[in-house]
Amino acid sequence: MARPQLGLALSDEQRATLLMWTRAGKTESRLVQRSLTILMYADGTAWPDIAARTGLSPASGAKWVRRFRSLGLDGLSDQPRSGRPAQYSAEQKVSVTALACTKPPDHCTGWSQRRLARASGLSKSTVNRILNEAHVKPHKINYWCGRSPDPEFEAKQAQVIGLYMDPPENALVLSVDEKTQMQAIDRTQPELPLRPDRPRRQTATYTRHGTACLLASLSVHEGHVDGRCVERHTHQEFLAFLKYLYRKYPHREIHVICDNLSTHKHSAVKEWAAHRRRLTIHFTPTHASWLNQVEIWFHILSRDVMRGGTWKSKAELVKQIMGYIETYNETRAKPFNWTYTGKPLTV
Repeated sequence: MARPQLGLALSDEQRATLLMWTRAGKTESRLVQRSLTILMYADGTAWPDIAARTGLSPASGAKWVRRFRSLGLDGLSDQPRSGRPAQYSAEQKVSVTALACTKPPDHCTGWSQRRLARASGLSKSTVNRILNEAHVKPHKINYWCGRSPDPEFEAKQAQVIGLYMDPPENALVLSVDEKTQMQAIDRTQPELPLRPDRPRRQTATYTRHGTACLLASLSVHEGHVDGRCVERHTHQEFLAFLKYLYRKYPHREIHVICDNLSTHKHSAVKEWAAHRRRLTIHFTPTHASWLNQVEIWFHILSRDVMRGGTWKSKAELVKQIMGYIETYNETRAKPFNWTYTGKPLTV
């Protein structure tokens, strides 16, 4: 004979809360099951019917009824559990973290998780878990612009930025530099084209056809680029490029910004520039060539042309570079926007 059910009285507030939990679309399914069990039990429903409706066995349903009797609505939540025992101690965590922050003794540049696991005697997955918890990433390297040792840094950078932000009237500001060691690389077998679900494919073996050097000038306030590919990048080529720019803009005051490469500061370059009334050369501070805006355009060139390119000869590479410059000037040339707000950069 089945045991008679003991009555369960619900207050209006409890019933309303239980009904809300059973009807809310975002309530956890286990809480819905438990709430429905309490409501049906309080209405006198038999255990077989409760089990068929909620999916809980009579034994499980009876457990949640007992919990509700003693704790109320809070009794329907799971009690905190101790969880899985820790697989490593606090001392091991500190040891692995400290070891990952040191230089490996086996002449490697940095630690891998596999080598850390061997050195610590723990598994690779445990080492991975410890490093993730400590937010330590031995494989990652961040770069920043180091402090320039130039004692005249403030004056030089103010001069360069002043030309960017407030140039003299009728002045032309040119950012000039070289991009060297551009290799004309050809693959030993034809490239396989891009297809759905497959990237472009190239052989790992290649043939070098020489290197090209590009002298480039970026008109800071117009975005126009002048370029010339040369065999070498000595002061003679640089001086010839300056003479070309000087002749190209005969009625403009020209301010040339370049870095501290020795070819830029050669005595022949300085002597020639000193006798040119319309020309002034400005040098970026030491170790601060990033102030030169043509470096931004060189990055665009590397991304659009050099990355993944193949050429049958150096002449083919030069032709593509010069064609790219022509197309860039016709379709994309515009000044770069100055976005720095003056907030100090943190390391």
